[in-house]
Amino acid sequence: MHTESADTSAQKQTNSDFNTTLPLHIANLVCVRAGKAMPFSREQMSAIDKAPIKAPVAVNFMGLSTDEQADRKHHGGPLKAVHQLPTATYDKINAEFGLKVRVGTLGENLTTEAVDGLPEMDESTVCIGDVYQYGDDKINGEDSVQLRIVQPRRPCYKINDQIGQFTKVPNIAAWVSKQGIAGWYFEVVRDGLINADLPVYLIDRPYPFATLETLWQLANSKEKFDANVIEPWLEIECLEDSWKKVLAKKVVKD
Repeated sequence: MHTESADTSAQKQTNSDFNTTLPLHIANLVCVRAGKAMPFSREQMSAIDKAPIKAPVAVNFMGLSTDEQADRKHHGGPLKAVHQLPTATYDKINAEFGLKVRVGTLGENLTTEAVDGLPEMDESTVCIGDVYQYGDDKINGEDSVQLRIVQPRRPCYKINDQIGQFTKVPNIAAWVSKQGIAGWYFEVVRDGLINADLPVYLIDRPYPFATLETLWQLANSKEKFDANVIEPWLEIECLEDSWKKVLAKKVVKD
């Protein structure tokens, strides 16, 4: 796959929320998590409960080498290789439902925090097709990881069961889906090592219109839209196909 260097690639102008040239140091990686498949609710197995990793871990096209997925039909794979979730999602869940859900509960691999007064990485500021580099070009002599956003996460019942292990909770997963705040999945552009405390660089933004916030609004809407609203999304090569199918049904028929 084509890769770029955060240090040497040509400076590019982007019409993004960040409104600056790329590559751009937009955040720091504060935690990397991985999990093992364990017995879960409903006589199922799950690796949603992930623990922080202290040492560098290898990342390949299937994700973190130490991270497991119990349900391979709905989790993991090249188009769900790595999951990132804004910490703000926890703030919103806790405020809405009067809970104290801790960061890391919902199965994310990566947690970041913004730098230099820039906005946090969340659904309103990241776009389908964005490529991020985690770390400078080399980590312990190995390549740093480059990841591309290809789809939002669709929350499932396991969010409810994970949060509701010790207390009865409403359908939080449905609420998170309606709010469009479930984070996103990456595909791996360049294999390498990743660990906490690395700088995060936005190195490419080919579709600055394609924020995840807008994608969720379109997908969740009961209304239909003119073709000129939907067609640009259908032309995004890296957008996962099931999302394109949802959007294609939103076009007003002549």
